[in-house]
Amino acid sequence: MAFLNIEGRSVAYRLLGAAANPLVVLAHPLGMSQAVWDDLLPALLPRYRVLTWDLPGHGASQAWGEGPITPADLAAEALALADHAGAERFHFVGTSIGGVVGQQLIGEHAERLLSATLTNTGAVIGTQELWATRAARVREEGLAAMSGEIVPRWFAPACFEANPALKPGWMTQMGRGDDDSYAKLCEMLGGHAFTGRLSGKPVKVRLLGGSEDLATPPATLEALAAELDGAPLTILDGVGHVPSVEVPERFAEMLLATLD
Repeated sequence: MAFLNIEGRSVAYRLLGAAANPLVVLAHPLGMSQAVWDDLLPALLPRYRVLTWDLPGHGASQAWGEGPITPADLAAEALALADHAGAERFHFVGTSIGGVVGQQLIGEHAERLLSATLTNTGAVIGTQELWATRAARVREEGLAAMSGEIVPRWFAPACFEANPALKPGWMTQMGRGDDDSYAKLCEMLGGHAFTGRLSGKPVKVRLLGGSEDLATPPATLEALAAELDGAPLTILDGVGHVPSVEVPERFAEMLLATLD
């Protein structure tokens, strides 16, 4: 892991693979960390250079500090990291809030993208009331206290049955995050939508979702596909909100087909 100062804040990232290969930038879901991509690395690294990073107050990245967070702020982080890697253009992959970063890049920086794979996300995710309520609770109760309620929504039940250590493991990871940064990201999700902003962009886009996803169900992905001029959408049966953790081999196979 390495660190880059972006706008006065330390951002944790990993840059792996041969510099001559095309760059793939991956953005993780809210409450998690760049570790969600670990099981994809063996499939990606023979052909691609891979850059992952931790969102504000997540993993090893510094907390946000004063002021709100916007999708433009997060897209600026992705671009700064790609610049640091020396890539003028790159493939982008984002899950959940990571997919929101991808939509911002498609809408405002399409010229930088070779492709965009967006999973378990939406032009609109939830409601402003839902996210405002969660932000208030996180500030009052803390992420560690709320992790037992939130983490089970990330995965299909069969995933916990197959790996009982998964739930406490991600509860521990989530509980280590910065409460205020997480709350600000909740407020960002409640206050920004991409409806009417994504049509006509010259970017190859692929969408993935999960049939068991409670946070961004298939209907949310279908609405996003419509915003993206009918971008191809695959719903993975029996999968929840984080396919890179639940079905990494299937996800890697589909991702490579898009990237190649």
